[in-house]
Amino acid sequence: MSALEPRIAETAAAPADPPGGILGPAYRTLSVGIISVIFMIAFEATAVGTAMPVVARELDGVGLYAFAFSAYFTTSLFSMVLAGQWSDRQGPLRPLAVGIGAFAAGLVCSGAATVMGVVVLGRAVQGFGGGLVIVALYVVVGRAYEERLRPAIMAAFAASWVVPSIVGPLAAGAVTEHLGWRWVFLGIPVLVVVPLMVALPAIRRTASGPVGAETGGAVPAAFDRRRIRLALGISAGAGLLQYAAQDLRWLSLLPGLAGAALLVPAVLGLLPRGTYRARRGLPSVVLLRGVAAGAFIGAESFVPLMLVTQRGLSPTLAGFSLALGGVTWAAGSWLQSQGRTAPYRERLMVAGMVMVALAILAAPAVLIESVPVWTVALAWAVGSLGMGLVIGSTSVLLLKLSAPEEAGTNSAALQISDALANVVLLAAGGAAFAALGGGAVGAAADHAAASAAGASHPAAFLVVFLPMACVALVGAWVATRLHERPAVKSG
Repeated sequence: MSALEPRIAETAAAPADPPGGILGPAYRTLSVGIISVIFMIAFEATAVGTAMPVVARELDGVGLYAFAFSAYFTTSLFSMVLAGQWSDRQGPLRPLAVGIGAFAAGLVCSGAATVMGVVVLGRAVQGFGGGLVIVALYVVVGRAYEERLRPAIMAAFAASWVVPSIVGPLAAGAVTEHLGWRWVFLGIPVLVVVPLMVALPAIRRTASGPVGAETGGAVPAAFDRRRIRLALGISAGAGLLQYAAQDLRWLSLLPGLAGAALLVPAVLGLLPRGTYRARRGLPSVVLLRGVAAGAFIGAESFVPLMLVTQRGLSPTLAGFSLALGGVTWAAGSWLQSQGRTAPYRERLMVAGMVMVALAILAAPAVLIESVPVWTVALAWAVGSLGMGLVIGSTSVLLLKLSAPEEAGTNSAALQISDALANVVLLAAGGAAFAALGGGAVGAAADHAAASAAGASHPAAFLVVFLPMACVALVGAWVATRLHERPAVKSG
């Protein structure tokens, strides 16, 4: 739910693409298969996001609302590193298959939950599977597609969100209202069958095995145990920080400090050197991915809850308010994939982050009764357009800057930055939300009562959205540092 293309001169000098590009005979089955996987993930994200306000209210777990999202990203931090190592050494096929299985198992766990804590556990299992899947897919793209085709397949990934963004909220809302929210979780695993049947055989033919195996290259080294330990540290540290942020007691400082002690050295060891100093080149690409995703998702997770509790919308309408964003995100990703945009790439990414900041600032205007609720849909369409420009570009640039044997490790670093920013910003937003009375929002049994009960807590939403907008503006500055400065010749 992505970085700079080759320069125009390089593209012009390259041989012609196979007929039909990514849907030509050489790539059609593989493209359809991996796009099906993305489609499944996209449908889950939009459907579960629509149902979650009802889940939290019925299970008396609004105080754990942010955890239901951040738990996904916490466990994915570990599985992303594992997937990077696994893919570089044995190929992406196995981590992808295991990841899809774990993703489905987590959905079943959440769907069978009787308390909010079990929902959070299921989301954590999903996150483990999702982390394996997304890194494995990046490795597939890096190994199976020629460089000039990668922007197109990344744009297709974004386009695969369009239908789920429109159908997902409607379907999930209707199921939630008429059959119950459990069937939103329990029905989605059926979608796993199609990606497994289509994607895995195609990947086995085109991108299985370790790098160099098909040419008789050296067998890759064993798993890097140090990186695995760091991955455990980053996941455990993020979990402790989330717990401390939600507990809001003085004693919670202890797990918070322990989490930071685990998290900081692990992050420094897993991300490219200079990432948090926004060093030019790959470190800034990785940093921008996290800043953009964290700010946007940190705000978006609270949009349906805000509309349900503050404006009395049904889950269907609240989720559908974000549907247009799927279309504009795909449009932004398509725009970044066009060769004629290459000379203006950095400017487009700066503009994209400004769009994200403006969208996040505009969304809480619906807390004012006189502001129409469609304002959120319009604002999120603008922000999603910016995200399409930024996320699409960071992904392609990362693969362009990575050697084949480092594609898994670097893809994991990009996804770690994405997931870690989501965890940290969701934890911070959730803590601020709870501190200003957000845990009481939506406690009533019906929408009208919920709106009345939550009407006294608009500040709980403001302290989520305003800081996220500031983070997005920081991302606009980071987007100016994606290129190395050319060396100045002496003499």
